[in-house]
Order: sequence, then structure tokens, then C-alpha cells
Amino acid sequence: MSASIEQILEETRHFLPSPEFSAKARVSSMEQYREMYEESINSPETFWAREASDLSWQQPWDSVLEWNVPNAEWFKGAKVNISENCLDRHLTNGRKDKVAIHWEGECGEKIALTYADLHREVCKFANVLTAQGVKAGDPVLLYLPMVPEAVISMLACARIGALHSVVFGGFSVDAIVDRLEDCGAKYVITADGGFRRGKAISLKDNVDAALERYPDVKCSFIVQRTESEVTMVEGRDVWWHELMADASAEHTPEGFDSEHPLFILYTSGSTGKPKGVLHTTGGYMIGTYTTCKYIFDMRDDDVYWCTADVGWITGHSYICYGPLLNGVTQVMYEGAPNYPDFGRFWKMVEDYKVSIFYTAPTAIRAFIKAGDDLPNAHDLSSLRLLGTVGEPINPEAWMWYHKVIGGERCPIVDTWWQTETGAIMISPLPGATPTMPGTATLPFFGVDAAILDEEGNECPPNAGGKLVVRKPWPSMLRGIYKNPERFQTAYWDDYPGIYTVGDGARKDDEGNTWIVGRLDDVLNVSGHRLGTAEIESALVAHDNIAEAAVVGKPHEIKGEAVVAFVVLKSPVNDEEYTHTLRKHVATLIGALARPDDLYIVTALPKTRSGKIMRRLLKELVSTGDITGNITTLEDPTVVEELKALVQV
Repeated sequence: MSASIEQILEETRHFLPSPEFSAKARVSSMEQYREMYEESINSPETFWAREASDLSWQQPWDSVLEWNVPNAEWFKGAKVNISENCLDRHLTNGRKDKVAIHWEGECGEKIALTYADLHREVCKFANVLTAQGVKAGDPVLLYLPMVPEAVISMLACARIGALHSVVFGGFSVDAIVDRLEDCGAKYVITADGGFRRGKAISLKDNVDAALERYPDVKCSFIVQRTESEVTMVEGRDVWWHELMADASAEHTPEGFDSEHPLFILYTSGSTGKPKGVLHTTGGYMIGTYTTCKYIFDMRDDDVYWCTADVGWITGHSYICYGPLLNGVTQVMYEGAPNYPDFGRFWKMVEDYKVSIFYTAPTAIRAFIKAGDDLPNAHDLSSLRLLGTVGEPINPEAWMWYHKVIGGERCPIVDTWWQTETGAIMISPLPGATPTMPGTATLPFFGVDAAILDEEGNECPPNAGGKLVVRKPWPSMLRGIYKNPERFQTAYWDDYPGIYTVGDGARKDDEGNTWIVGRLDDVLNVSGHRLGTAEIESALVAHDNIAEAAVVGKPHEIKGEAVVAFVVLKSPVNDEEYTHTLRKHVATLIGALARPDDLYIVTALPKTRSGKIMRRLLKELVSTGDITGNITTLEDPTVVEELKALVQV
């Protein structure tokens, strides 16, 4: 049986960067990209030392890289403070009075924080943390809505050398307890609540319930956002605004070792305890700085908006750190993309004159379903660059994004990376790279990406296998917190000295990388390994399908059967319509990928961040029930509809 993942979807459309965009871009041609890439692979010390010299170091490094598999030390011997690089240096380079963050609440409140304002608030909260006993090396758990205090907290922790561990505000009490127990945090930063689709959602209640089970927290800092009534535990709970009122705005940033731990971010595994991915300071700083600089082609006059939540790695790297390191103005939004309707994002693009927009394919598909009238009602002419993140984007969603949002003039950077990689690994450079719908194209500087078969041989073009990275890169994870054995087995055991990503992929004849989905999302149908992402792309290519999720279920003959769940753009009263859709897949990519079962549903089970929880669908089609944790679902009522529909 072949272990390779088979290519089942063809895409031939090419889009070249416009001469106008290329003329102003930091990387303006494929020749320049290839020259820089070759240097970054063959002389990484020279390349990364030059990039690092853009930023401020309190003490220079002794060596750029020390590599002892699987442990990397980047900029060894250097002293640096990432908060200083995000803030202090902009006070003297002409950006002091420039807006760093335009924040908009879901209910319409607006705050504009200049770099001087943000510096002041971070310094004050750094002093608050220190006064409450937080020291360098202490883990601090954050459980906050999308408010400025989230970024302020992260930068203040980094400023004093404390590790922040952000927990997504949609996660449950159990998730908070798991993370507290694993990292041993004695300090928590949370809020009374946040707003979601016009409703106040309590956060402190979840923290209080978690702290009943984990009583070791010394101090819980409470941001007042919703002004809802909360219970304050004497001796533990303190109001953010009360402590900030008397805090000094003077704070000198200490230089920490380049490999000083910066944060722990837990990946939400479908089974077992989540992994505490550990990132350190110097290399991560350079990774987020350079990817923003080159992939988003950031300029001083850009207004950048990443729609992610700070609870995810995208929010860490491309809201908190990367944009601020580059000194741009960014937009930060508290609430849901469809409040009061799906025109909210496009109104904000128009209002703030957003020039760089970075969002997820799941959101794009939701916008498609909502119709073109909403974006067409707003002036999107300020946009010059679009990006996608989080999962492979199906070609038809890419084309809609290109035409309706980008007006066929904006390059699209389809970015592939992970919590573990810290920064973008594979992506077009917008002024240089020819793009194709559905592929992240070529590796970023310093990323030696390859596709290997089970024996460790590099796969030929168009043969799928395991995506790996063969050399260390600056923003790579430095371990699983307090669990070096899991770090080794999870990422380094498949091939000696090589990082295994966990995704299946293939390269085409032009060297473009096509991600076909997580290896645990690969179906084995009659001895053929098929990527679920490609079957989903084929489904969404149908004119009337807005979204699709594909999973496998046990089959006594084929090994696994293909099961699809689809959301239609327009309802169809036709009992035979599922056969039409199944035939569409067979026509487009072959009978092998035809869904054995296809269910038309009103919605897919998603987290608040927009991730489709395919593990719940897999459990349902395999057992007829859903018993897994559904507390992170955006709409738990979806589960009952699915259970009523699927009969095993």
C-alpha cells in the first residue's frame, strides 16, 4: 500500500503581481527572492544577523545559531527586550504620536492608542505586575476579550520577563484548569466579561470556577469591560483600573537572554492534554518582524488589520508582536464578524482605510454565503494586500476574495504556519511570487521545507507525502513546556534531525507547496490516501455550496468511507440533490473521492475562532453520537441538528 497522499485536484490559474505593486515592494522579483532565499539557506548566520540588526539589542550576540538537535539557540549571548522593540524605539524614530492601535468595540466604542499611549499603559502595568510580586520567569495566565488590555498585558509580561500564557476567551473552565495545572501559574489576568453578538459574555465566572479547583493563584487582575456584577474574592481579586490609577508610567526595560522564555501557548489537541508550546524571545522576535516586513510588505503608511483573536498564535505573532515591531498602525476589533450583519468588517475597512487585511478561509466562506451586496456597499479601495491564515483556502473562495474584496488588484498571501513554527513558513511574497488559488506557494527565507515519503526520500513533483522542515528557523518552538520527551516524540522522531509538521502536502512542477490537510485528516479509501482539504475544495467549487467539511468513517471493504457535510447558499427542495452534489465531486476529481454519504446542514460545528471541529463530525459518523467536549463551540445547538440527521 502506498503511503503517499494522492493528488486529486487540479488547479492551473496563475496570477502575476502587478508591475505597480512590484515596483514599490520590498522584494520585487523572483530573481531577488531566489537570491535572498539561497543566502538564507546557505548562509543563515549572515542573513539573519543582517535582519536582526534592524532592531535594538541591549547586548550583542556571540553566535547567531547553535544547533544541537532538537534544541536551537538563536542569537546566543545576546540581551534583548521585545517590549522595548515594540514600543520604546518608536518613541525616538518619529512614530511617538502615530496611532499604534485603532480599537473598536462590538457596540461601536472607539479608542485610538498612539505608540506613546501604548508605551505608557504597558509601563504602568509592568509596574503593577511587579508590585504584586510577579517576577521574571513567572508564568501568568491571560483570559481576556479582544480589548487593548490584552495586548498591554502581553507586552507588560514580556517587559518584565514573565511568561504569558493566553487562553482563548471562548474556552471552558476545564481548559483554564488544565493550563493552570500544567504551567503552574500563580497570577491570572481576566475581565468581568466581553461582548459577543450584542450580549455580555461572562469571563470572570469561568475563572472563579477554575480557581475553586486550582486554588494556588495569588492574584487575579480584573479588567472592567461589561460592568456586570461580579464577586471579588478579598486578598486575591484586584481591579485593573484601580491599580493602574496610581501606577508610575516610568519603567526601564531589562534586557533578557535571547533564549529567555517569552510565552507558552497551548495547542488544543482533540484528545488528551493540550501541548504547552514554548517560544523564546530573540528568534521569535526576528521571525515575526521579518515575516511582517516581507510577506505583508509593511510600510509606514499602512493600516493593517488581522481579524484573529489574541488567544491564538495568529493573534500573538500578527497582532501583538509583528505589526508593532514594524511600527505600523493596526485595527483591533472586539466582536463577531456578523454583528449587526456580515457587512461589519467591510464598514470597518472603509472607516479606517485598511490597506492590509488578514483573515481566515472560514470567515471568507461565511462572507460568500452572506452575499456580495454587503461588501459591494462599501468603499474597499484602500485595500492593497489580502491575506489568509488558519487552513488551506479552497480555490473558489480564493477567487471570490480576489474579485469581490480585492477588486482583482490586490495580491493574496495565502500563509501556511503553525503555533509551533511561531511565524509564517510558506507564503507568496506579494511583489514577486506568481500565485495560484489554493497554494501557499514557496517557503519563506530560512525555511527548508520538503515533502518526504515514509522512508525519508524526497517525493517527486505531484506526489504527496509528509511536510517537513530540514533546518532550524529563528521563530521555532523551543519545546513542550516541562515535557521534553513529548517534544521529541511529537516532532522529531519520524526522521532523524528533521522537524515533522503533521500535515500532508505535495509540490507541483513549479515548486509550489499544496497543503492537503492534517495527516490525521487524511482518508485511506481502498488503499488510496486522500486529503480531506481537496475533497472539501471540490465541494465548495459547486455554485450552491457555501461550506463543506469532510471526514472518514470505518468501512468494512474500503477501509474508510468519505462522509461530507455541506452548507448550501440557497435551500433546495429536492430529495435527489445530495446525489447531484456527490456526482459533482466525482466529475471534478474522480469517483474515488465521491462522498459515500452527504448531509445538507444549516451550519457546521465551529469554535468561536471559526475552526470547524471535524473531530465531532468524525465521532458522530463513527458512533452515532457526540460525547466529546463541545464547550468551545460557537453554537452548541448545531450538535442536536447533526445528531438528529445522522443515523449510524
